[in-house]
Amino acid sequence: MQIIKTKSFEIAVYVKGDPRSSKLAIVIPGRLDTKDYIHNTSLVDLLADKNYFALSFDPPGTWESSGDIDLYTTTNTIKVVDELIEYFGNKPTLLAGHSRGGTVAMLVGPTNPYVTHIIPIFSHPGAPSDPEPERVVAGKLISYRDLPPGTEKTKEQKKFELPLSYFEDGARYDALPGLKTYTKPKLFFFGALDVMNTPDGVKEAFDASAEPKEICGIESEHDYRLRAEAVREVNSKIGKFLENFTW
Repeated sequence: MQIIKTKSFEIAVYVKGDPRSSKLAIVIPGRLDTKDYIHNTSLVDLLADKNYFALSFDPPGTWESSGDIDLYTTTNTIKVVDELIEYFGNKPTLLAGHSRGGTVAMLVGPTNPYVTHIIPIFSHPGAPSDPEPERVVAGKLISYRDLPPGTEKTKEQKKFELPLSYFEDGARYDALPGLKTYTKPKLFFFGALDVMNTPDGVKEAFDASAEPKEICGIESEHDYRLRAEAVREVNSKIGKFLENFTW
């Protein structure tokens, strides 16, 4: 684990590759997920093998990054990505992310001139899914996450008390307008068995997006990290995508 101090945050990162590389890749975790889950670390490793300087990170207020959970918002995650791109010298940058991480990639790509590719994995272009009322206690959503590497459901879990302001902040964002005019390469993934971010939701973003673009279905539920074959398939498709759309 390494800590990077950007302009606004102290961020824990998982890093692979040569920092002298001419290109950067950032893998953005889903809601309350960690950089250390297998689908994130394996993708960072793949991208490093493709000659990217690659990293994933724990968003502010979560896991090994500093700060209170109140810092964990879509706004601040977008800010972290922009600041990491600047921190590493504004290199041509690929953005990938699962679930809410892919939504952030869709939001940052059209607004940051250094982003060359975006890869949303099982991601919806709009607001985060509504909190289940039965899990809300004193204005906070009680959430539990498996411990790394996340290849299976763990008996011991990490507890988060996520303020409902997270959802209010996230509702401000819609990636569709930016995607309509964004002409950099895009690879969308949907999970055929995903009931959280459904295939139709992913296809909505794909259909709205400007060319060039590709879409790929994976036989998996939302948390594809639990299926080793799904992780391998996603990474394989990304490798082939990068062969077709070099930068």
